[in-house]
Amino acid sequence: MLWQKVNRRQFLRRSAGAAMGATLTAASFSRAAGANDRIGVGFIGCGGRGSAHMNYVNQLKQAGEAVELVAVSDLYRRRLDAAARRTGVKAYSDHRELLAEAKVDVVCIATPDHHHGYQVIDAVRAGKDVYCEKPITHWRQFELTKKMAHEVRKHKRIVQVGTQGMSDMAWHQAAELVKEGAIGQPIHAECGYFRIGDWGERGMPIDDPNVKPGPDLNWEAFLADSPKRPFSVSRFFRWRMYWDYAGGPSTDLFPHSLTPVVHILGVGFPSTVVATGGKFRYEEREVPDTFNMLIDYPEKITVAVLGTQGNDYQGAGSRGSPGRGPVIRGWEGTITFEGTNIIVVRPQPGVERKERQVAIKSGESVIEHWRNFLKCCRTREKPWSPIEDLGYHVQTALQMGILSLREKTAARFDREKEEIVL
Repeated sequence: MLWQKVNRRQFLRRSAGAAMGATLTAASFSRAAGANDRIGVGFIGCGGRGSAHMNYVNQLKQAGEAVELVAVSDLYRRRLDAAARRTGVKAYSDHRELLAEAKVDVVCIATPDHHHGYQVIDAVRAGKDVYCEKPITHWRQFELTKKMAHEVRKHKRIVQVGTQGMSDMAWHQAAELVKEGAIGQPIHAECGYFRIGDWGERGMPIDDPNVKPGPDLNWEAFLADSPKRPFSVSRFFRWRMYWDYAGGPSTDLFPHSLTPVVHILGVGFPSTVVATGGKFRYEEREVPDTFNMLIDYPEKITVAVLGTQGNDYQGAGSRGSPGRGPVIRGWEGTITFEGTNIIVVRPQPGVERKERQVAIKSGESVIEHWRNFLKCCRTREKPWSPIEDLGYHVQTALQMGILSLREKTAARFDREKEEIVL
């Protein structure tokens, strides 16, 4: 069967918290920031991750970057008011009102997974560039993922995925090594993500156990296009535990592991994905704590993505926090990452080539990931983690993995129709 599940009308109906007095058009907000123009940033989502991004932007401002926090938005009043007091900027309960604010040049989206795609589309149609947290969509929203990628291309917006590990120059240097033939034809890669910790009580605190839906908490807007459920404090504050709003390690953690590998190999959409896993340690949640994927690409390359939240040992030679590997294998050699500053290229037996060690120019930095995004907003160059190709390809593989696990079958991709087939 074809996996197609998206209901834009339902989402808009459920998220209509405030009447909109302005019509958003890309032409209204299409000003590209010049070299000396101050870029105004609006934040959609004021929880833990959104607040962290506000701090990063403030650090850049203090370091001399021409950037300014100008607006915040959240559907939970307590969170919104706290962000407004902390930043001193305008506050909006509906993200579309924030997008109508003339001072907002770019937006940072740090909301639950199932909101990302719709908010990115709204933003690019309003002429805004976007920094969007991963995953770029929910696991059931492949059609929305595709639509979002097409809308970003159509409106020619800069959209950086919050896979901040792409700021690590190791991945870009390794991609150049593969392009120049340092390991011959790539055939296999492995990566993963290991840590201890679930997304229950220890991972997502409940701000107010007595809160109720109403004017200060828009439960219908939170549900968006997910199944209609009665209000639940746990579902609202600890949404990463539930299939309706999250995907467990595959979409929450694996974007950090798989994105660099897809970039290094230069592959696009997978041909086939199979996955295994389940709840092997943490029973309080719905989503798995252990997830493993095998991804075949039409370029005749297999990528293994492995992970559990029940043990944090990464393995020797791992790079990333807390990532496993990656290891990139080719017909003629292998690329590994040794410690914090060396890429090692080892030839296969019988290959007349010496082992190479390449110094890594610089490591991961969220600040630099933001700096790259702001620079690209000015220059219109492609950012380190673009959503319309790299992000789209990675998310498609991860969505296929979850569908494979849930449906207990292999997920295949039809490139001609741009569809997932089960």
